Formats: sequence, C-alpha cells, structure tokens
Amino acid sequence: MRTSSMSGFDLREAVDGLRDAFASRTSAGNDHPDHDIRGAILVELLTEPMHGYQLIQAIETRTGGVFKPTAGSVYPTLQLLADEALVEATQVGERKVYSLTPAGRLAAAEVNDTDTDKPKEKQRRQGAQAAVDLTKSGVKLAHAVSRVAQDGTPAQSERAVAILEEARRKVYAILAED
Repeated sequence: MRTSSMSGFDLREAVDGLRDAFASRTSAGNDHPDHDIRGAILVELLTEPMHGYQLIQAIETRTGGVFKPTAGSVYPTLQLLADEALVEATQVGERKVYSLTPAGRLAAAEVNDTDTDKPKEKQRRQGAQAAVDLTKSGVKLAHAVSRVAQDGTPAQSERAVAILEEARRKVYAILAED
C-alpha cells in the first residue's frame, strides 16, 4: 500500500485535510450571527408546542444540519419571546413547553412567508443548502480517496492523485468564473 506519489504528495495527509475542512465547515454554522434563531423558533412553534430541546432538534432537522442552535441561544431567546408576549410557557411535567400566542402566530406567519422574502434571505438559504450538498460530496470523495490509499495498488494511487489534481484545478476554475 502506497500513499504518496513520486512528487512527495501524501494522499493520507490530503484526506485528513479534507476531513478537517469539511468538519469545520459543517460545525461553523452553529449559532452564527446570520442565523435567525428568533425566526427559527417562531416558525417551529407554528407546527406544535415544544420544549427547548425539541426546538433545537427541529431547527437542526429543518436546516439539514446547517444550523444547530445551542441551549445558550435558544433559552434566552425563548425568554425574550415570552417577554414580548409572542410565546407562553406551560409547565408539563419537569419541562416548560412553549406555544405561540395569537401575536406570536402573526409574527411566525410573517417570518414563514417565503413569497415576500428578501432576495438576500432566499439566496442565503439556497447558499446554505448548497454548502451542505458540497460538504456531503466532499466527505464521500474523501472516503473514496481513503479507500484507494488503504487498499489500492501504487498504480491506482497514482491515477487517483492525477484525478484529484485535475478536480482541484476544475474547482478553482469555477471560482474564477463570473
């Protein structure tokens, strides 16, 4: 098993670099200032009353894992929404379950109205989905490269290096387009 080409290219190091890059890309989205935690909570509560942990999971699911808010952002936001009389909390067992007030329903409907979305917001959501798709493809590629590095012959490793070099050039060419 050979992991480097004649030019000293270390395939295993490249795969590890890809994994690190994609891992940081997917986790960097959490609690990013561009993510609207307030709006996300209001939209999720349109479907049903939920406690904080359910909201965190629902937001992560709705965004395809791009945005997973922390408890440190969800609970203070819920308190602010309660102070604004947009949500109300009911004690159910050991948990507080939050539901929308009539004013909260109006606010949530306004946030959820995608027909009147600002173009920048639509573009941001589309960009977030594209980033998720790109990351998933990169991870799949890294896995395939890892398999070649582990199980491939020296000739197969050389061919894989050539393909990856060509792919890298083509990806950078995409960035150079208008």
